[in-house]
Amino acid sequence: MRRFPPERIVCLTEETVETLYLLGEEDRIVGVSGYAVRPPRVRREKPRVSAFTSADLPKILALAPDLVLAFSDLQAGIVADLARAGIAVHLFNQRDVAGCLAMVRTLGGLVGVPERAEALAQSFAATLQAAADSAKGRPSPRVYFEEWDAPMISGIGWVSELIGYAGGRDVFPELGRQPAAKDRIVTPEQVIAAAPDVILASWCGKKVNIDRIRARPGWDAIPAVRDGRIHEIKAPLILQPGPAALTDGLAAIQVFLGLSR
Repeated sequence: MRRFPPERIVCLTEETVETLYLLGEEDRIVGVSGYAVRPPRVRREKPRVSAFTSADLPKILALAPDLVLAFSDLQAGIVADLARAGIAVHLFNQRDVAGCLAMVRTLGGLVGVPERAEALAQSFAATLQAAADSAKGRPSPRVYFEEWDAPMISGIGWVSELIGYAGGRDVFPELGRQPAAKDRIVTPEQVIAAAPDVILASWCGKKVNIDRIRARPGWDAIPAVRDGRIHEIKAPLILQPGPAALTDGLAAIQVFLGLSR
């Protein structure tokens, strides 16, 4: 990083984009992921420079960034190419709620506004605590969250935890601790045996087909299917480990569990 705080930042995933906007530091952003949709004005304000596992390296280099923000091992190849080109990169790897809050605080430090970042992180923590307090003493529905359909992949850590904050019980909590999607694969038989009361789905990159879920062999015995409690949560709200998931994603879970006030 040539300057502190960096003046020209490229964000390769959407959660850092939204965080910088919430911190009032959006003028530092010179390029974003094609998946960035929060806030809506980012679509007209910032050039698109990447997908998720691929990026337009010449376009990024032409922007002369002081810092590129990346996420997870899935962007390791992009990060390596940028490093070889002499670009400073910070790769986040948050997979749970605590990691999401730490990302906000770290990013605030990177751009020189740690107090604002701390206040933002504390506001998210307060929202989570309020949800947990609201759910106390109420029924706790069993929830299966489906991140992908073929193969079937259950929810990652922050999703599993948000279900808990909202007042539900993830039927595969042990899998939520597995960061890699390949380690969260489940079988139809496992879901039938888990007997979830609610099925929540968010298939990254494509619309959830609720009819197809309902028609899976043997699934008519699942309480969620029998009672018509299968719901889609849009990917930008729940599958990005940052502000959206901690606010609107959590709120969507509360609504679908019937636990919102």
